[in-house]
Amino acid sequence: MTSTPHPHPPNPPARPLSPVALVSTAGHCKIACGFCLRADRAHGFLALPTYTRALSRLKDIGVEGICLTGGEPAHHPDLRQLIRLAHQFGILVSVITSARDSQDTERLAGLAPLLANVTVSADSAGAMELGRTTRSVSSALATLKQVHAAQQILHLTYWRLTDQECQDVYRLVEGSGYELQLSPVALDATGRRRAGFDLTGYLAQHRADADLLSRHLQLTPRFLQYLSKQRAVYLHPERVRRCASLTLYVSADGVVRRCPYSTHGVSVFAPRAEIRRFLATETEDQTIPECVAICRAAESC
Repeated sequence: MTSTPHPHPPNPPARPLSPVALVSTAGHCKIACGFCLRADRAHGFLALPTYTRALSRLKDIGVEGICLTGGEPAHHPDLRQLIRLAHQFGILVSVITSARDSQDTERLAGLAPLLANVTVSADSAGAMELGRTTRSVSSALATLKQVHAAQQILHLTYWRLTDQECQDVYRLVEGSGYELQLSPVALDATGRRRAGFDLTGYLAQHRADADLLSRHLQLTPRFLQYLSKQRAVYLHPERVRRCASLTLYVSADGVVRRCPYSTHGVSVFAPRAEIRRFLATETEDQTIPECVAICRAAESC
């Protein structure tokens, strides 16, 4: 028996993927934190045709949920349409937001029944001073109280914590029903210089903050592992392996990347076979502290 050969070789199998992809809705944010982890700084909003094509391609490769990030998703003029389109594709939607003003929180509150998860970002007092932000824990909780999504997460970026502040966070969150997620401020070499820290002093502050948190909160093994991994990336960049991110990222201009900080990507308007080839190819990018934090945040979306 003979068989007819395929005119083209079959597409290579895609690498395993997280069931959730990050999608950037905009290239700007009113808050503009000094330690913001965003890799994309372009202006403008994610266009609906680009987003629709992205949803189609993500659905093709087995993505079950998306996490709208930014910039600030609440600033997108068609946020309701973004969420409804995802539902039409059978894709669950989560949002990471820093929304504080009444207009933004009211928009999110009206869409909360359509959200699987909402994560509201907050900063410790030291982080607010460092990043020139106003994202306090109390203002984040006020947003969460209005946005009644199925799952609600308070994400606290911390720096130079105090005993009293840890006690206050515990008191405010305990019994609220909100999940608390913690992340130390992640600064690159330029950010450390601006803050007046060398790497040794910077990591010493990380260690002091972690020790203080452990006195007041029950830190999970997963979180402690994350801290160890991030520290290793800072201390031994020459030993860091290639980025192993399984969480796809779609930029506001419609480029699919393995990580927001990746230098390689493929357009959502590319043929399906090209996208599959891209996903099956091992990345050349190295893990950096910023993407360690991004990948961990994506796990909660």
